[in-house]
Amino acid sequence: MEEGKMSWQVSDAVDYKGLPADRSKTGGWLPASLILGIEICERLSTMGIAVNLVTYLTRTMHLPSSTSANIVTDFMGTCFLLCLLGGFLADSFLGRYKTILIFAIIQTLGTGVLALSAALPQLKPPPCVTSGARHNCQVANGLQMGFLYLALYLIALGTGGLKSSCSGFGTDQFDEKDEREKAQMAFFFNRFFFFISIGTLMAVTVLVYIQDEVGRSWAYGICSVSMFLGILLFLYGTRMYRYKKSAGSPIVHIFQVIASAIRKRKMSPPFNLALLYEDSPETSRINHTDQFRCLDKAAIVSDGDFDKNNGCSAPNPWKLCSVTRIEEVKMMLRLLPIWATTIIFWTTYAQMITFSVEQAAAMERTFGHFQIPAGSLTVFFVAAIMITLAVYDRLIMPFWKKWKGQPGFSNLQRMAIGLVLSTIGMAAAALSERKRLAVAGEVGRTTSTLPISVFMLIPQFFLVGSGEAFIYTGQLDFFITQSPKGMKTMSTGLFLTTLSLGFFVSSFLVSVVKRVTASKAGSQGWLADNINYGRLDLFYGLLTLLGVINFVAYIVCARWFNKSKEKPGLQMEAINGNGEIVNNAVEKC
Repeated sequence: MEEGKMSWQVSDAVDYKGLPADRSKTGGWLPASLILGIEICERLSTMGIAVNLVTYLTRTMHLPSSTSANIVTDFMGTCFLLCLLGGFLADSFLGRYKTILIFAIIQTLGTGVLALSAALPQLKPPPCVTSGARHNCQVANGLQMGFLYLALYLIALGTGGLKSSCSGFGTDQFDEKDEREKAQMAFFFNRFFFFISIGTLMAVTVLVYIQDEVGRSWAYGICSVSMFLGILLFLYGTRMYRYKKSAGSPIVHIFQVIASAIRKRKMSPPFNLALLYEDSPETSRINHTDQFRCLDKAAIVSDGDFDKNNGCSAPNPWKLCSVTRIEEVKMMLRLLPIWATTIIFWTTYAQMITFSVEQAAAMERTFGHFQIPAGSLTVFFVAAIMITLAVYDRLIMPFWKKWKGQPGFSNLQRMAIGLVLSTIGMAAAALSERKRLAVAGEVGRTTSTLPISVFMLIPQFFLVGSGEAFIYTGQLDFFITQSPKGMKTMSTGLFLTTLSLGFFVSSFLVSVVKRVTASKAGSQGWLADNINYGRLDLFYGLLTLLGVINFVAYIVCARWFNKSKEKPGLQMEAINGNGEIVNNAVEKC
């Protein structure tokens, strides 16, 4: 009877009361779908604001083109950078449930403040006196921009904290030790990106249309309401969720290894590596490797490394670390070259929601009697993602399995394909912009809407969107599968920082190009306030060149990573609190 009762309990999870989770009453698809629901609301809210924000900044706040682009990329970069903060708080203090709830409320508040900013005349400059002559427009003052920044960075804070925990909390609802639930978790994880793309699709179509045709305050208000409804749905599942206790922040563990290695930097490692400290259970140990040998010094046993407590000896983690803990840090270090060479993709991506939207705003956008909002051109971007994922899942994977015997491309191959497609996409963007500038030269650069179809921009949206489908899934797979078990949240945060840094690199490039190409004679260079007077095609060409150079670096890093093999079978023995070797044993008090 007792055994039958225990079979209904999930060993590593508790319910909302802190009791062992009952498999029949907690977890599974229903609570996971509620978590997915709040993530969809977050994507709807964030992307609904971001994809069309550049037109709000240029047309309503009367800011220069390059300044507007940088505000958007800094905003998006901060969203993803703050995922590290959210992950740290979830792992160390709050847990995933409280982290999602708190930061979702913050994001709801931020979207409400943004709706208020768009609604009140006092919080935005008056309309231009002369239509089409932007130099006569009054630029937003410090108070108006301050209120706008407050709204945007409340949203960024909320997005970062929420996004860092949603996927992890979703997978917490499935028990890896149960084969049926393990299969459900795999389905949830594989379809996670597809489902949140639905939120993006709604953002770039319905919300952008409302922004342009009904009003910004209404659209931003809908974002706030959708987040509020998402919170209510999330709270509805409180009694159904499974909660897992945190093992502590991996960031702290990394700093402990580094601090211990620095402290013992002058010590020489033992000739017999089996003398290095190891106290992890044999089933979870990681074999010693020869890379980054300087970190091995953190496992050298020395005087003062053990603290005495009630007659028991326990290692001070800031003075002595196990070989397994050190190898976990080494595994994270091996990810960094791949991490660094995928940042440029997201710099390319940033152009799709900034300058490409400005291109669209200056082109003929009518389809029959309907005028397509400039920000809605990103629908082709989202469509490319969904089509690529469907084709890969239904056609490429079965074909690859028959030909190569493998279930699809490896994560490194998918990232490589994404980098190639984004580089080709930037080359296509440079060519289409050259054609657009030629038309502007013929009809007059002051013309607000050029007689050239906006559908000419579809190739660049489609190529970069298809590239995102490959690189996003490849990165997510790579950073989770190639990281230690205890650092999955950390590695997911590391992956999201590539998005963050990609946006910040875009801001940096825009600032540098703006300064270098602008002349003292009054020319605004490649990135003019009015893009009809600039050379955006050359900026896209620069990104294409950087993409080619980065791809070569990526290939080198990928080859290095594949050659990084574990040193075979070095048996690490446990060393107890008295410094004695104990074969295959872990001393516990």
